[in-house]
Amino acid sequence: MTAVIARILLRYAAAALVTAGLLDSDIALQIGADPDLLALLGAGLGIGVEMAYTAAKKLGWAT
Repeated sequence: MTAVIARILLRYAAAALVTAGLLDSDIALQIGADPDLLALLGAGLGIGVEMAYTAAKKLGWAT
């Protein structure tokens, strides 16, 4: 499931960069299809979620 979210985030980010004129459309297509980049972003999302969970536990928030 994380890979699906990562792919969606990469495609939206690439589209925003193409719209702003900062990225070529061919490179944007490669970003959305790169499995290594998807794995890296997926791992980053997982780490971010775990950090937020740990912070919530320490601060006594509902988890």
